[in-house]
Amino acid sequence: MIIALLIVFIFLILRFTVTLFNFLSNPKLPRIGKHYADRVSILIPARNEAENILPLLTSLHLQDYDNYEVLILDDNSTDETYKVCLDFAARHPRFKVIKGEALPTDWLGKNYACHQLAQQATGDYYLFLDADEQVQKGLINSAVHRMKLRRLSLLSLFTNQTMLSVGEEMVVPLMHYILLNLLPLRLVYLVKSAALSAASGQFMLFDAADYKKYQWHQLAKNRVVEDVEIMKLVKAAKLNGEALLANGMISCRMYKGYNEAINGFGKNFLAAFNYNIIGFLVYLLLIIGGPAIIVMTMNLNLIFIMVGLIVLGRIMISLAAGQNAWINVFLHPVQMLSLLIIGITSIQKHLTKTTVWKGRKISV
Repeated sequence: MIIALLIVFIFLILRFTVTLFNFLSNPKLPRIGKHYADRVSILIPARNEAENILPLLTSLHLQDYDNYEVLILDDNSTDETYKVCLDFAARHPRFKVIKGEALPTDWLGKNYACHQLAQQATGDYYLFLDADEQVQKGLINSAVHRMKLRRLSLLSLFTNQTMLSVGEEMVVPLMHYILLNLLPLRLVYLVKSAALSAASGQFMLFDAADYKKYQWHQLAKNRVVEDVEIMKLVKAAKLNGEALLANGMISCRMYKGYNEAINGFGKNFLAAFNYNIIGFLVYLLLIIGGPAIIVMTMNLNLIFIMVGLIVLGRIMISLAAGQNAWINVFLHPVQMLSLLIIGITSIQKHLTKTTVWKGRKISV
């Protein structure tokens, strides 16, 4: 029992230390007032996004960057995505809609859609966005400035998350929670090893010359977590990559409701652990079972220390992510239960090869 408690507390303190580092180092994209003139190709893969995509297109039209094009690829949607985008493009000449080709057997859908978009782009930078996002003024200028300042081949941002239901609050904050108490985000840029990589497919800004040379999405064509894989490839090529928090300049409503969020996270959560089921189970045991072990000791001092570290950690992560800290503290036990459900779902879908997303089966 003593050994188990020691392991649990070491894991808890290590995670708290990482959280504190992230909070103090403030890994956010700085807002920059300077305006740039480099051409930016904004590339949006869209599959069955008729209900979601107009807010993004409108926000892009209203942003404050001048030299840009927007290419939207309709990835064989079965809804009105193509028509909605075509109608918008007809009124806004900077926007263009492309019909996606049939998906080859050795590609995953989003990766192939991004690859097709890149072949049509004409910019100095390629910015890949998801269809369910909204951008704010200052985003593109600030991102281009960062690319130049750090001589980056890839800049990825973890977007602020919009949650409009209790079900979403019970699941979606887990993304920032796991990220910011496991990975010192500043080290993605500072440590040149590909082993220390992180990225979010919700915002991927590439140097176009490097993209044309390496064809990043083609290299990661069958990877479920293609964003992290591409960051690894960028760093392995001895190029600079950086991952930051979006600092309120871009937001996303990932899922609508509890079940959709569970299924969405379940499709790729195990992939983030490189499909190492044993390692994944150990992580779940420590992060969920560890506090239960401490509670079972009935030692008030140990319980107080544990609760203090968890609460302080949740507050720091919530503030960094632009989320309501008190809601996350209150819902922490429920979110941990959701994490367990996601873990079980992810393992079950992987073992039975029944992972499906947007009507397509994902075989991994």
